[in-house]
Amino acid sequence: MKSVGTAERAVRAIAECRRIATMTEEPGRTTRRYLTPPVRDVHTLLRNRMEADGLTVTLDAAGNLRGIWHPAGASARRLLIGSHIDSVPNAGAFDGILGVTMALELLEMAQEDKLPLAIEVIAFSEEEGMRFAAFLGSRALAGGFDPALLELKDRDGKTMETVIREFGLDPDRIPDAVIDDEVAGFFEIHIEQGPVLEAEDLRVAAVTSIAGQTRFALRFMGHANHAGTTPMYLRKDALAAAAEWISEVESLAKRTEGLVATVGRLDLEPNAGNVIPGMVRVGFEVRHPEDPVRRRAAGELLEKAKTIADRRGLKLEHIPQMEQPAVPMDERLTALLGDAIEAAGMPLRRMPSGAGHDAMVMAARVPTTMLFLRSPGGISHHPDENVREEDVEVALNVGRKFVERLAAEVG
Repeated sequence: MKSVGTAERAVRAIAECRRIATMTEEPGRTTRRYLTPPVRDVHTLLRNRMEADGLTVTLDAAGNLRGIWHPAGASARRLLIGSHIDSVPNAGAFDGILGVTMALELLEMAQEDKLPLAIEVIAFSEEEGMRFAAFLGSRALAGGFDPALLELKDRDGKTMETVIREFGLDPDRIPDAVIDDEVAGFFEIHIEQGPVLEAEDLRVAAVTSIAGQTRFALRFMGHANHAGTTPMYLRKDALAAAAEWISEVESLAKRTEGLVATVGRLDLEPNAGNVIPGMVRVGFEVRHPEDPVRRRAAGELLEKAKTIADRRGLKLEHIPQMEQPAVPMDERLTALLGDAIEAAGMPLRRMPSGAGHDAMVMAARVPTTMLFLRSPGGISHHPDENVREEDVEVALNVGRKFVERLAAEVG
């Protein structure tokens, strides 16, 4: 294998992310939901790269692309490295996918260094939850995939089971995706998606934990009627109720230290300018590093929604979507990662993640650690999302030293 410098690898990892960003459902912007046609294009690109590197490549029934390298003399235990390839609508080029392209660079560096460590590179199929539910790919590997998810429908009315079969996979084989016991750990590299490293002029950080999340949808159900003939005191306006509740969400989050709460989606019917909204569906999430604080806030906001609906004469429906506890990273692996950061000449910064990642699902099954690199401007989930070449180069150097240290332990 031809030796490639770390700076060149950083440039290549970024270029591949930008190339993959053109594989999209929507011309002119990056949108790539679970098992849509562009995912097949991404699989083709990554499979070609993996096979060129000598990996044994498989596509499991949940749609995760997986490549295994098992060098001669290595033990059966392997390190998993990867991230996700799906995106939010109108996404940037680096959320998730950078962790996959960098995983391939780290794999090649391990080959170049002749490390006696088996490595599996994973491109998770669904983390964002834009089509059915979040973390489908990592749930399948970690043994947390609920077969009831197969009945979920996308916006076109297709069930997940149908989508998987149309992609050429067998949903009955999803249990086969669960990883075996010969895993030394999981390592994910990800952009911070926030402003902390930028504000502190740091390139990388070791993630200590991932904040817990509660997600649910509410349906405020009133009565649609003519906007010109219905007096204000006789209205049952679902949107007005939802708006009052959204103000309560913001108010509670602002006065609770460390809490972030977001209403990111509204669907209303009949959605006409001259008709009182009869139904509003509100998508909501709340996050906090401490589970009791998060649960208390979610419960309080649900009670406020009920109070508002009752006072206005509306019905309220509560639809739970996710209850994810806060997840600490593995102390031993994170200590190795901290050593690697310092060995790469960087100051050691430890920080929690406010965003959810596949790492928090994998941590329930195997020892897990995570490396953040700086997000310029703190921007993510937006076309302006970016990375700096020098930061990616540092992250690759850190990753290389981490893999070296783990290889010495496993060997």
